[in-house]
Parts: sequence; C-alpha cells; structure tokens
Amino acid sequence: MRTITSTFRLGAIGRVGQLLIMGCLMFNTACSDNAEPAPDPSPATDSYRADVAVTWLNMQLKLARTTPVTTANVFGRPFAYAGIVGYEAVVPGMAGYRSLAGQLNGLAGMPATDKSQVYNWPLSANAALAAISRTMFANASPANLATMDSLEAANKTAYQASLAPEVVSRSIDFGKKVAGAVFEWSKTDGYDNPAVYTPPTGPGMWVPTPPAFGPPIFPFWGSNRPLVAGSGDGADPGPPLAYSTTLGSPFQLMVKEVLDIAQARTAEQTAIALFWNDVPNGRSFTPPGHWVSILAQVLSRENAPLDKAVLAYAKLGMYMNDATISCLKAKYTYNLLRPVSYIRSAMGQPTWSPLIPTPGHPEYSAGHATVSSSAAEALTEVFGPSYAFTDQNYAQFGLGSRSYTSFEQAAAEAGISRLYGGIHYRPSIEKGLVQGKKVGQTINAKLVFK
Repeated sequence: MRTITSTFRLGAIGRVGQLLIMGCLMFNTACSDNAEPAPDPSPATDSYRADVAVTWLNMQLKLARTTPVTTANVFGRPFAYAGIVGYEAVVPGMAGYRSLAGQLNGLAGMPATDKSQVYNWPLSANAALAAISRTMFANASPANLATMDSLEAANKTAYQASLAPEVVSRSIDFGKKVAGAVFEWSKTDGYDNPAVYTPPTGPGMWVPTPPAFGPPIFPFWGSNRPLVAGSGDGADPGPPLAYSTTLGSPFQLMVKEVLDIAQARTAEQTAIALFWNDVPNGRSFTPPGHWVSILAQVLSRENAPLDKAVLAYAKLGMYMNDATISCLKAKYTYNLLRPVSYIRSAMGQPTWSPLIPTPGHPEYSAGHATVSSSAAEALTEVFGPSYAFTDQNYAQFGLGSRSYTSFEQAAAEAGISRLYGGIHYRPSIEKGLVQGKKVGQTINAKLVFK
C-alpha cells in the first residue's frame, strides 16, 4: 500500500549541462537545404522533478479553501485553466508531445518558443502557474497574494542558480505569455452569465433548501463552453424516476432509503460522509480541490518528473471542468427536488435535516459522483488502474485518512458519501458515476497528447 502525503520537497535543482548540444550548433552555420534541423538545446522537461508543480498545486488548494467563491473561481474552474497553463508552459520540452492549441475549444494562437535558444522549463512553469493563479483568484486576500509572491520568488531562486540571465528571463517571459493567452481565452467560456433564472414549479420540481433557502446557484453553468468540444456527448443521464408520493412507489422508496440511512447511520458511513463533504470553509476543499489534493499527494509520494505532473494536472482539471458542465446541464434540465424537500413535505418529517448541508442546486445528477468519476478516469490514465493509495487529505483537520485500491474505488466512495450525508438519492449517484466517466473517456478520445 502506498501512502501519500501533501508535503513536498522544494530543494535546489542540480546543475544541468546546457552546453552539451549547443556546441553542435556551431557546425551548422553553413548547412545545406537538406540538413537535419538542429536539436533543441534545452534540457528536457522530464529531467526535472515535479516540485514546482506540486508547490503551486498546494498553493491553489489553499486559495480554494480560503478565497470567497465567485463565478471566476467556482467548480474547479481555476484548476482546469491552471492545468492547461502548466502543460503548455513546458510541453516544448516534452519530446513527441503536442500542444493543446488547436485541439481545445477555441484555443489558438499560443506563444511559441525559439527552438534555437535554451529554456528552463521549471522557471517557465513557475511563472505561468503564478500568473494564472493570481488571475483565477483575483479576489484572494492580501496575505494570500503575498504568499503567492513569496512562492514564485522562492521557486525562481531555486531554479535560476547557474543559469545565464538571458535564459532566466526568456523562460519566465514564455511562461507569462502562456498564462496570458490562456487567461484571455478563459474570459469567453460563459462563466459570468448575468441572466436571471426562474426555476420551474410543480410536483417533484426543485425548491430552495434549508438552511439558507437561497436561490438556485449557477443555473447557467451547464451552458458554459466546454474545454473540449463535444465532451458531454452521450453523457446525459436521461430522465430521473417519475415523481410520486404514493407509498411503495419507486420514487417514494428511493427517498425512504435516504431517511432510513439517516436514522441508522453507522460510524463508518458518518466518517465517509464527512471525509468527502468538501465544503470550502477554510478547513475543507471543494470537490474538485479534493482530487487536486490527491494528485499533489501522489506526485510527492512518487517523486514524479515534471512532464508526468503537468500531464496529470491538465487531464484532471479538464475532465473535472467538463464533467461539471455536463452535470449542471443535467441538473437544470431535470430540476429534481432534493431529499430534504421530499422528506419534510411528504414523509411527515417537517424538521428533518441531513448530516451535511444541501447545496443550492437541483438533485440530479449527483455532482460529487460526476466530478469524482471524471477525476478517477484522468488519474487512472496517467497512473494506472490499480494504483493503491492512502488519502491523507483531511488528516490536518482531524478527519483522519482513508485508503483505496484504485482511483475508481475512491470515486465510488465519494459518490456514495452523498447518500450517507442525506443529500442525494442512490440513482443520482449511480448515474453521475457513469456520466463523469463518459465525459473523461470522450475527452481522452478527442485529444492527442502524444
């Protein structure tokens, strides 16, 4: 059993011989038209450890926990664009790998490197991830902004040792340009839709839920531009069970299971529900943030190379982003009421409340299940189908750790945690697990990384 932790070793980077290939260039000043192009003189991305990526993953997790939610930083959106930025900032140093420009939905005109010049890819990644983090969390506290400045400076100091000043500036400039291009593209994804939404009414339709009884949140998110065109094709879960208050009907029995579990919940079920609660309140991550934390832990435990880290982060962020769009599209297509609403109004329990708060959006499909199964698909593609690990995500907050034999097993537990918490029906979870996996598989089929 592997045990993974969220700590990392920044460590100074060893001296890399940058003149190994450059000498060859001196002999090409009078090349013929048929001569082979000069090889890239920059050390390859996989010659560096993932430390720079892990430091920014952990920084972004802190931001997700402590920054007020806005349309710009909700639902894992920052992680998606940060993953793309990290990948694009170093992919020129990944032999055989392709840029995502021209493959992602509307992303074009990305900056290019000068293949005759030396770049330091960790410096490029550091500058790029710092820039995108500041823009995605533009409302971060002054303390967090200062921490980002300190982290960027520390990483720069670690990686610039022994490098010529022009290599340092060239690498940083490229990273900043990548972040700028991706950020400009991100502005047009529909995240800030100002339209007013009036939810439908009628039997079985969603109504505001306690304790806040607030309006529906982000009702137009399902219309956002996906990162990969067509990523949600074939993923819609189909209509939920027909609504009924008749005793013994399939719908009534489905809700009864939620109430029965709540009335006889085991200690293990309670622990699972709380471990995957993921409400960003300073002590918990968002659901996408939980999976980013798992990735950070895996990368640290594996002492992974930088190329593997950015590939994993790009896949993870994109899969979760587009799975969220697919999920919210389903939620506001079917507008199914939540368990607490049915239990209070139709089962004679007017004061009943679930173990964990019910989010302010419709029931079907289940968000945790959809996002988690897409995340598991991404990480499985990179690390394999039988990667056993222990998630120490919330040990720092007194919730202990949990062990899994695969990412898919963890996703299944994340999904069922919402039944144990009293906020989702079992079919919503089962359909969500299929939905998220389908989104991930579609993205994998559409994109060519190598």
